[in-house]
This record gives sequence, structure tokens and C-alpha cells, in this order.
Amino acid sequence: MFIQTESTPNPATLKFLPGQTVLDMGTADFPSAEAATSSPLAQRIFATGGVAGVFFGHDFVTVTKAEDRDWAHVKAAVLGAIMEHYQSGAPVIEGERAASAHAEHTGEDGDIVTQIKELLDTRVRPAVAQDGGDITFHGFDRGIVYLHMQGACAGCPSSTLTLKMGIENLLRHYIPEVLEVRPVAA
Repeated sequence: MFIQTESTPNPATLKFLPGQTVLDMGTADFPSAEAATSSPLAQRIFATGGVAGVFFGHDFVTVTKAEDRDWAHVKAAVLGAIMEHYQSGAPVIEGERAASAHAEHTGEDGDIVTQIKELLDTRVRPAVAQDGGDITFHGFDRGIVYLHMQGACAGCPSSTLTLKMGIENLLRHYIPEVLEVRPVAA
């Protein structure tokens, strides 16, 4: 098994590409070892030490290192953990789990929310996935779109710029009712 790695815009995060499917559908975010109880793979990665977060996409694993650690020490252990996991035959996630959370919105803003989600799914999420992350819609209220950044995008130095200059401008261009985009915590 050959696992490729790619840097991300977040210097604390690396993207690992195992050359096979990680998740069939959706994404999974594990911001701590305690949150990883349903995932044997995430547990294995956290057990290597020096890992602050794990995120799964369709064909990649994004790992965020602890601030006090150096990639020179963490990277080899994470590569070993991913390889051991795939050789073990254990599932990536045990049991049933919901795909990425998409907040439902009904009422008079329903058409606007549908347009926002469509633009996020077709224009934003593919680009964010290239950087090892994901973005989820959390709400729309009085012209303000609430989004949550995950994986490499969470805590990335350029995430505020991405939200304000990229996503906000895109949404405002296509949907005049959108006035602002704000980040939310999980």
C-alpha cells in the first residue's frame, strides 16, 4: 500500500491519500480523541500521539497535529497507523452514522436556502475538499449565512479570507438576499 501525502493551506494539517475509498458518502470530523469512539481508524491515528484532529473525506484522511509537535515526528506514525488499519480489515467507522449534517430550513427563506446549498455543493465543497476539508451549511437568518469549516479548513490561517472574500462574494453575486457569511463552531 502506497499512501501519498499533500500539504494543505493550513500548516498544522496534512492530507493523506491511501489510494482507496475512505468514506463512501459524506464526511466525518473528529476534533478530539474522545469524539473518535465510533472510528477504529481515527482512534488508531490519535493513538500515535501528537494528533489534534482527524477528518475523513471520500478518498482522503486529513490530520491536524498538536501545536507543540513537528510533522517530522508525527507524519511517519500517522502513515503507519493508516497502513495498519487498512491491513487489519477493520471498518473506518463502525455502525450507522449520518452523512454530513445539513441543517434543514423551511419557511419563506426555503428557496434561498436551496440556492445557497446548491452553490456550496457545486462550487465551494469540491474546492475545499481539494485542500483536505469540508464546509457545512448551518443556517440562514436575516441575510446572514452560517457555515462551519472542517478538516484542514478549521483553524486555517486563510479560512477567514476564504469565507469573506471567496464564499461570501460568490453567494452575494448569485443570491442578492445574502448579505454576509459567518463561521460557526460545531
